[in-house]
Amino acid sequence: MKRAMNRTIDPETFTITFERRLRASPEDVFDAWTRPEELSEWWDPTGTPLVQCHVELRVGGSFRFENAGHALPFSGVYRVIERPAKLVFEALGSVGTVVLTAEGDTTLLVVEIRCASAEHLQQFLKMGVHLGTERTLDNLVLRLQTRAELLGAG
Repeated sequence: MKRAMNRTIDPETFTITFERRLRASPEDVFDAWTRPEELSEWWDPTGTPLVQCHVELRVGGSFRFENAGHALPFSGVYRVIERPAKLVFEALGSVGTVVLTAEGDTTLLVVEIRCASAEHLQQFLKMGVHLGTERTLDNLVLRLQTRAELLGAG
């Protein structure tokens, strides 16, 4: 198992796991993950807003995020929606799980990408999914932090 900053790659379970602590409520973080107007501001690893963001927030509903053309659209299907604590979705042949846990005035965000096999995990690593996801989650942290500062100043 390889561990980096807030990322763990586990070849035994074919998973990549990320952790972030956010200065926001689980409800606010959940909304950032599920509302197109918020997702489109932080999802792209480059920090560029998405050009299209479709979310059909229901079990079996689809999502599709399109950037300015520097990568393929990201799309999938929601499997579990438990506001404000958990999202599970399928995309790119993997299962993504987002778990939000309130801890005082912060929220612990754990994102797990479970690949179908060791080969699938290696393909994701070669594509840089772990690095792109790290940058994307950093964007989320910054967005929520900036929003909290703006609300605090108001």
